[in-house]
This record gives sequence, C-alpha cells and structure tokens, in this order.
Amino acid sequence: MPKSIFVAIVSLSPAIAGCSGQEKSGVVSENSSVDAVPASSVSSPTESGPAGEPSPLADTQEDEPDLAMQISQFVRRIFQDDKGSLWFGTNGDGVCRYDGNALEYFNVREGLSGAAVRGIVGDQEGNIWIGTEGGITKFDPPASPRPGPESFFNLTEQDGLVNNDVWSLVVDSKGIIWIGTLQGVSRFDGEMFTPFDIPEAEPDYSRGVTSARIVHSIMEDSKGRMWFGTKGGAWVYDGTSLTNISEKDGLCSNSVNCILEGNDGNIWFATHHKGVCRFDGTSFTHVTTQDGVDGTEVWDLYKDKSGNIWFPVENSGVYRYDGKTFKNFGEKDGLASNAIQCIFEDREGRLWLGGWMGLFRYDGKSILNVTKNGPWQ
Repeated sequence: MPKSIFVAIVSLSPAIAGCSGQEKSGVVSENSSVDAVPASSVSSPTESGPAGEPSPLADTQEDEPDLAMQISQFVRRIFQDDKGSLWFGTNGDGVCRYDGNALEYFNVREGLSGAAVRGIVGDQEGNIWIGTEGGITKFDPPASPRPGPESFFNLTEQDGLVNNDVWSLVVDSKGIIWIGTLQGVSRFDGEMFTPFDIPEAEPDYSRGVTSARIVHSIMEDSKGRMWFGTKGGAWVYDGTSLTNISEKDGLCSNSVNCILEGNDGNIWFATHHKGVCRFDGTSFTHVTTQDGVDGTEVWDLYKDKSGNIWFPVENSGVYRYDGKTFKNFGEKDGLASNAIQCIFEDREGRLWLGGWMGLFRYDGKSILNVTKNGPWQ
C-alpha cells in the first residue's frame, strides 16, 4: 500500500519576496536588446548546453538536419501564450519566441535568469513564467509587450526560492506557482515563497544531474491533488497528507520524469529506466514491447485535445495512444531525431516536437523539421 505522511504544517519559514525582490535578483544590467528579425534571417545562437544535461544518445541518420540551421540544437520546452506566439525553451540558448512574423532569442544577456530552460507556463493574469538553472523569470506581456532587461523579472534563492536550479514549473488552479528544483519544492503565491517538503530519495548516479531532492515533474489532477515526480517514485498531496507511490506499489520505476492524467482519470508515469505505466487508482498497467512500444527512457507525457496520450522514447521515436493501441512515429514519418523531450499541441491542432536536433511539427500526415527558415505554417 502507498505510504502516507500527514502534513500538519507544510511551510517552515516563508521567505518574503515582492516586486523589489524581483527587480534586484540578478538581472544583468546591460542596456541591450534583441531586435526582431525575420525568421528566415535570424542568426544562430552560439552558447552550448550546460554541463551535466542529458546528452543526445540517439543514432543519427545520413540525412540528419543541419544543426547550424536549427532554432537550437536542443529544444526541451514548448509553450503558446495568449496572443498565439510560440515559445521554445532550449538547453543552453535561452528561450526563443515566434510571433508569426519573426523569431527572437532571449538569453542571460537580455535579462533571462539562465540559459537552460526547463519550464514555461502562463498564469491567470497572462504573465509568462520561465524556469531555468538560474531561478525563475517573470515576463508580463500586457505591461511590456517586448521582452528584455526592462521586462524580465527574476526570482532566485535570494528571494526565498529553495534552489536556483529549476527542473519543473506548474501553475495550479488557484494560481499558486509550484517550482521543482534540484533541492526540493517551493510554492509562490505572487508575494512570497513557501517551502514544501518532500522526503529525500537515493540519488540516481547513472544520470548526468541528480540529487536526493530533485523534482522532475509536478502535475495537478482533476481532483486538485498535486503530484510530484522524484527519484523516490511519485508523491501525491491531497491538501492534508503526502502519499508515496513507488515500485513496491507497482510503479514501473522510482525514477519518474513526468506525470499526466488521462481523460479517464488514469495517472500516467514516464520513467527514466523502465518506460511508461498507468495507474487506475487500484493497480498499475505497464506498457511493454507486447504493446508495440520499444525502449525504456521516457522524458515526457502529453495529452492532446482529442485525449490521445503522446510520449517520446529514447532511440524509438514518439508514440501515440488512442485508448486502444499505440502508434509509433519515427524516421519513416520524417522524424530525424530519436531524442525528443517535449511535445505540445498549438491552437490550430498542430503537434510540435522538441529535442535533440531541434524542432519538428506533425500536421496529421507527416513530420517536418522546422528550422530558423521555417516552414512555420
């Protein structure tokens, strides 16, 4: 049975942070900005990914994309804002935004908190929050439509964040921002950070970045419960108690990279060593080669508007589950990368895939590599 811990007091010592804390939290005071340029002529970023990040292990093909033409060599987060602009978080080139006309890059020089982007979310006020290895960055589009040093506001450990190395970022239904870091979880209500304690787990030294408290994934389910993916399995918080679900309960692996709720209420888990499984509240179902799914290293889970579940598997392409069967998308469909790490469906129903070798888009028939020259439509 899952192990429960009753939480009488979640916060230990809330740290106060406000607008003044945001303004003084390490934004580089360079009076530089990135001019919007046509996507067909944007220059290539030059910064490489931080040490210790996941390395591209996929086998490459002879016709692999030209890395110099990619929006970044490694795209790991995708988000669409209220205006329809697409944001792409990279593994060392900061964040770039495509607004329908131009592709712009924003990195530390422009005031971003870090170069490796591991989370992009929007809140109820239309603000965009970006999690990096250097903290979290807030961008307020209505107040300042153009990102830059004057419109990026950073929050770090100095403002009360438990750790600057951010790995997951979620805004819940109440507007609270949950931040998973290398050293645990913080909650931010817009004014102050509150630590949220999750028990330590044995670090996974087979991975490039690890710790006893790293939180790779945070998810709110339809019942308002918060789920956390850690090295010690999954933890679920119902507002009162914190319950652990691990291999002892049937979880496919304790090294959880992502958690997702399906339309049927089943909870899906993407793990680093033993693939994907789902939990119906009573028992686990493991996805295996008998289901037509090969590989074991899974970084992401995504539910599209039709309720299909998508997930990438290292060296095995991307899979879609329609409730009955799993369909594979790979080299035969135009996907040149076997190291996809993020999946996102935009307003038009197009599916975007990001990972090693850049950005790809699925239009329902085939998969195209989207470079700095497009095609964007």
